[in-house]
Amino acid sequence: MSKTIGILGAGKVGTVLGRLLVAAGFRVLIAGSGPVSKIALTIEVLVPGAEATTAMDVAHTADIVILALPLGKYRSIPRDELAGKLVIDAMNYWWEIDGIRDDLNDPRLSTSEIVQQFLSGARVVKGFNHMGYHDLDAGARPIGAPDRKAIGIAGDSAPDLNAVADLVNTIGFDAVDVGTLRDSISLQPGAELFGANPTAEALREAAERFPSTERGLEVAAARAEAA
Repeated sequence: MSKTIGILGAGKVGTVLGRLLVAAGFRVLIAGSGPVSKIALTIEVLVPGAEATTAMDVAHTADIVILALPLGKYRSIPRDELAGKLVIDAMNYWWEIDGIRDDLNDPRLSTSEIVQQFLSGARVVKGFNHMGYHDLDAGARPIGAPDRKAIGIAGDSAPDLNAVADLVNTIGFDAVDVGTLRDSISLQPGAELFGANPTAEALREAAERFPSTERGLEVAAARAEAA
């Protein structure tokens, strides 16, 4: 298991994930969008044990990097420095933060496919995006606990999915593979799973239902038209 996890984004999701990772015994590096001094006190208070640093240091040093910044800022990610890295995309398109962006709300592409296209040298896996940060913060449970919740993950590489599943499991959740990056659209806003806090069984069932839902049919029609 990788020992150093970097998080790009010091907001709600980034700090919650930081706490979970520190509690699980990882070295955690967190970078915000500005100078280190801007987030140092926040990290000291909200994520004791984590290190506030720069995005470049996260990219260079971490074994796995989690993207927890607004999706509209994805082009600010240090692309070249992440080449060869395993990157977990926890970002979502949210128009109130990102503005009206048709390029980030196209049913023909999942947003993780867009991120993977930009981070062409990295290996992107979708994860940690669908559960609300309050549920994520309070949800960690030991393996086998009857009320253990699940995190949906998606990606194009079996070894990378296994690595992310191990990470999810270690911090207290069941990992459920919902398919490829193309399939990760079932975890995005507009889908049943977005905002959900399900068990593994419920998550699997919702992912299987997605193609027959209103959003799933909309995605299938748009993709068929583009083919």
